[in-house]
Amino acid sequence: MHLTYFCFDGVDYTVHMASDPTRFFMAAQLAVKPLGWFRVNPQARKHFDEQDLRQLGESLKVRQLQPVLAKPDGTLIAGERRLRAATLVMLPTLQVIITDEPLTDTQVKVIQLTENLQRADLTGFEKWQACTELLAINPGWTGKDLAAHLKLSESMIVRLLSPSRCIEAVREALKAQADKIGITNVYEISKLPQEQQAEALALNLSGASRAAIVQHRKRQNGNGTSAVRMDRVKMPLPSGANVTVAGKELSLSDLIEKLSDLLKEAKKANDQGLDIKTFARVCADRAK
Repeated sequence: MHLTYFCFDGVDYTVHMASDPTRFFMAAQLAVKPLGWFRVNPQARKHFDEQDLRQLGESLKVRQLQPVLAKPDGTLIAGERRLRAATLVMLPTLQVIITDEPLTDTQVKVIQLTENLQRADLTGFEKWQACTELLAINPGWTGKDLAAHLKLSESMIVRLLSPSRCIEAVREALKAQADKIGITNVYEISKLPQEQQAEALALNLSGASRAAIVQHRKRQNGNGTSAVRMDRVKMPLPSGANVTVAGKELSLSDLIEKLSDLLKEAKKANDQGLDIKTFARVCADRAK
């Protein structure tokens, strides 16, 4: 890696030339090019709001704070939103940093996605799609590899990839109704079996909060759910003892609640000096 220094508009720039473009990659040639010089290939961002673009374009008229990034042939690497905004307000030129370092498709997509993931207006659907595209052109990558290249936590990558574990209707909602469903809710829905996801999606689109989605998932998964119920549960313990709980249509959450109540009462009886036989008799009397 080496450093290149240049000055533009009274500002001194130090540019790091690196073989890994995810580490602050830029070429050292700053130029001003007409808008017709640029060529645009598909990028991570698919949706562009015209009002937001117009506001950005008006700000570009005053000052372009960040140059776009392109190859010597005009192929845009980063900055499509700025280019669209400039076109919308009919600016004649844009500042551009031109890199002649050879970049693979993976490196270009990593640069684009890394830049856009820092922007709040990139939709959850676009983030998911861009991540899956990177995995598709790098079949050997794991989620951990993707996290390392994008400088994100592995838990965030799990969330960004969660639409892949959902039914098509959830992905379509994420794409078309971003104001009602985001990647966080999709992540919660993805934890459900696919046959239960449509119900959770409907709950989300009706205006339910994330907390409500989480509670619904827990009920469906058995953490408070009615999905599986038993009238009698016998549980052998590692100590060799057996605990049996009987009741009408007990769920796992019911079992947890009953055992918690029993433990509290047993501790109270122990504090009172009762033996186990007396405690069992007291419990039987209370149940009558």
